[in-house]
Amino acid sequence: MEKQGEQEYGESQPTSLVREEFAGAKIYENNSKSILNRATGFIAGYDFTLNPYRGCQYGCSYCYAAAFSPNPKMREDWGNWVIIKQNAAEILEKELARWYKKHPEQPPSIYMSSVTDPYQPIESKERLTQKLLLVMVKYQPTLVIQTRSPMITRDIEILQQFQRLRINMSIPTGSEPVRKDFELHSPSIPSRLLAIGKLKHHIACNENHQARFSITVTPLLPILPEDQAAFISKLEIADRVVIQEFHPSNERSLVASTRQEAVELKNKYAWWYKNEQENYRQFKKKLVAMLEPTGIQIMEGKAGFSYD
Repeated sequence: MEKQGEQEYGESQPTSLVREEFAGAKIYENNSKSILNRATGFIAGYDFTLNPYRGCQYGCSYCYAAAFSPNPKMREDWGNWVIIKQNAAEILEKELARWYKKHPEQPPSIYMSSVTDPYQPIESKERLTQKLLLVMVKYQPTLVIQTRSPMITRDIEILQQFQRLRINMSIPTGSEPVRKDFELHSPSIPSRLLAIGKLKHHIACNENHQARFSITVTPLLPILPEDQAAFISKLEIADRVVIQEFHPSNERSLVASTRQEAVELKNKYAWWYKNEQENYRQFKKKLVAMLEPTGIQIMEGKAGFSYD
């Protein structure tokens, strides 16, 4: 446990106090001036992005979001700190009310989240994402939730009330040894598949509730040959599967890129990355052959992250 008041990360730290340590990460808290940010770039098709937290305890080796850390030291320490936007629910209520005052007949579209996981471990204690859902369900935006955590099933009763909802479950590989190398602290592949199945079973899709479910195999990580067919067959639980390659490597801050940690891991999987484009093409071919006949969408890159 960190002593309350301990300072970290130098002059440009997000707050001067470390509140506590939770699940191995230093936890900070801060008030936000706004919580809905205009969506740009890869998800420019939405009105807003919504990130309950800054930083992510999963600390996946390839995560581009590290580029948006408050300072270089925190970028290097990605996965070991989280900033809680403690006033997020109150700010969201005000911002949604303001939106509907200007656009009374036009619900906004919201992507949660673009640079964090809304269901990372600290959410089990803070329930900040849950508080945000309770605000949003009153206003009924079009909502897309991106996560890799089975914790999302905790909020099924709230999610059932949304009229336009898509849940994207991130599963970049079908091989557990690969998952442990690239994203050691994330939930297992079977637990994510079980979660998306439970969500689909309990959240109705009808004329009043348009619920949709994606599995995002993004970025596509190596999948052992002996695991590929079984993994693809398990993806039938979704109505859409999205694939894409790694972001390019880029050391500049505020640029989505593949982190050096993941670049170095590629050496361990040279059997895949020496022929990365061909392996990507062959995996896509298998996806199409096995899943398209069942009516499941196979989409790539930016197009796959749309609501529709």
